[in-house]
Amino acid sequence: MGRSVIKSVSVFLLMLCFCLANAQAEVTIVAPTSEAAEGLDLHAVGELFKVSNNLEEFEKALNDPETGINNLDLDDNGDVDFVRVVEEFNDDTHVIILQAVLGDDQFQDVATIDIEKAEGDDAYNMQIHGNDEIYGAHYYVAPTQVHIHAWPIISWIYRPAYRPYRSAFYFGFYPRWWRPFRPLTVGVYRTRTVRFTSRATFSVTRTTRVRSVSRVNYRPHRTTLVKKRTTVTKKTTVKTGNKKVTRSTKVTKIKKGGKKTTVKKTKVKKKK
Repeated sequence: MGRSVIKSVSVFLLMLCFCLANAQAEVTIVAPTSEAAEGLDLHAVGELFKVSNNLEEFEKALNDPETGINNLDLDDNGDVDFVRVVEEFNDDTHVIILQAVLGDDQFQDVATIDIEKAEGDDAYNMQIHGNDEIYGAHYYVAPTQVHIHAWPIISWIYRPAYRPYRSAFYFGFYPRWWRPFRPLTVGVYRTRTVRFTSRATFSVTRTTRVRSVSRVNYRPHRTTLVKKRTTVTKKTTVKTGNKKVTRSTKVTKIKKGGKKTTVKKTKVKKKK
């Protein structure tokens, strides 16, 4: 009888240790990158949005070479693309679209800033959704703080009798203050934007925060003028006990007769 009890207790302790080891497993997801995505850090975009008073001011700061946040050259012509801001909304849900202007009636949606009014006077949900072809599927940057009602641009968007913002600029017609400029190397770009990206206001998530986006009449715009590589590399590190397993997945979109197929290649590295 005593041996049976001891055996049962031993099995229980082993199972408990196993569960605790799994509970302490660490999962780290590194933001997916592509050559195209390296030109616009969405963390920096969020920080700029946070301090802007309105969307016109946000659009100007986004394209200002002195600010240094926009470094996109999607058509690979040696000049940074002008990114215009266009807004769609339905009731209390706003979708703010960032579009790279690449040619006559040719523009590529790069990301959207989605905002919805939630329950409560000062409750809002917000996320920045990277375009799937540039940032990979389900790539969101969202505020780490829940209460964003104090941001000046939020009160501006939700003021009474608000009308959606639509940039007046298009290919060949740009603001007087803007001139085409050469893109920076990735290393220099990261150095310039670190003053934004080092802040803890935003974090990457794989799940949507704004559930009512589907109510807004918005369909992503794409163009064949994009020349930059949009192969997305995503690294996932899983730590269980003393072992680490790193999976690097490359997703490459290939055009065949006008159709796109997706090829995935996964490499697994084990570290002790």
